[in-house]
Amino acid sequence: MTHLPATALIRAKREGRRLSADQLYAIAQGIGGGEWSEGQVGAFAMAVALRGMAPQECSDFTLALRDTGRCLRWDDLPGPALDKHSTGGVGDCVSLALAPLVAACGGFVPMLSGRGLGHTGGTLDKLESLPGYDPYPYPERLRAVVREVGCAIIGQTDDLVPADRRLYAIRDVTATVDVEPLIVASILSKKLAGGAQALVLDVKVGNGAQTPREDDAVALAVRMREVARGSGLTLAPLLSDMGQVLGREAGNALEVRAILDLLTGAPACPRLRALVLTQSARLLCLGGLAVDDADAHVRLERALASGAAAERFARMVAALGGPSDLLEHPQRHLPQAPVQLPVPALDVGFVQAIDVRGLGEAVIDLGGGRRRPEAGIDHAVGLSGIRERGERVAAGEPLAQVHARSRDEAERAVAQVQSAFALGEVAPEAVDAWRWLDQA
Repeated sequence: MTHLPATALIRAKREGRRLSADQLYAIAQGIGGGEWSEGQVGAFAMAVALRGMAPQECSDFTLALRDTGRCLRWDDLPGPALDKHSTGGVGDCVSLALAPLVAACGGFVPMLSGRGLGHTGGTLDKLESLPGYDPYPYPERLRAVVREVGCAIIGQTDDLVPADRRLYAIRDVTATVDVEPLIVASILSKKLAGGAQALVLDVKVGNGAQTPREDDAVALAVRMREVARGSGLTLAPLLSDMGQVLGREAGNALEVRAILDLLTGAPACPRLRALVLTQSARLLCLGGLAVDDADAHVRLERALASGAAAERFARMVAALGGPSDLLEHPQRHLPQAPVQLPVPALDVGFVQAIDVRGLGEAVIDLGGGRRRPEAGIDHAVGLSGIRERGERVAAGEPLAQVHARSRDEAERAVAQVQSAFALGEVAPEAVDAWRWLDQA
């Protein structure tokens, strides 16, 4: 059965049969090598969505995806290779700050990241707001940047997990983004190919997450840890809240601006800053760069206050083709939308709930995300000043600011954002921003 054609392998999974390691290897090779059509890849993804994968199948498929390309090794670095991944959220720009922060504290962060998936933003899309930034460097250039700067946030080049790169794009347009085995295999195949020794996994929970239900999110984290353990990767999972936008911005250039503010000591969203520090601290501990969480936070705060983390970010951007004066002139390099409109609250009250997925869809409709894998995006558009759950607003006060290419698009987005906010007379109960799952 190992050499069955694509249709037979798809049918086997559609009928609920368990696939062998050899069969899953053949599927990965067919996807990565281009022998499978887009329709066949989409059909396989849907078969997995309907029938699932056993734990061993998921592990075998993860390794099969990894082995469709080369694997990076960082044994020659004078410090640990560390990494972080998020399952995706609106306004989640943690990676942009974490990589230079950890690098400023002695770690090395070769981070393989992706583009927007579904209603969530993509780290590479955000970085490409910066003119000239090359997320696909040649191997020699990547090695030089990681060694000299300490971090490099890049995408999957043609020789790094090519099967997942293709599957990732097709999942985005076939309603299979939230399929647990495909999430696990996609994330871990990239991280294993990237050569990290330890990984923090941020699993988002809430209406804006790919896994809205907490029990599903915990199950995903546990499966991720099991697959990682079998491959020799140390993984620390946590759940974090996506019942509201992580920061105050949603949109590519707007989120880069928010991270520059955080790194340079300008006012920044406290929730975003706290999550950046929490995840960075755990990586320092996993990498042996701090004795405990308190020690890690001291080192991280020092890296922020001294400007060392901001300097690492700027050096990374310049080394990968971006502007060399980003810290001095950020507004010169980050695109700005020509139309900005406030979103007035239609009533008075506390923000009870937010349809975060709806806000993400509003950004996509403005042009800040994709409906098709090959589509371009507008890096300037999005939302800023987004209100948090529990904030009190008066009628007419802004719930957010829309950044758009045209007045008509801005006005449509205003209506979308207004419908995403539910106001009430009583402040909602507080929700835990995150919790580690070390004992899950």
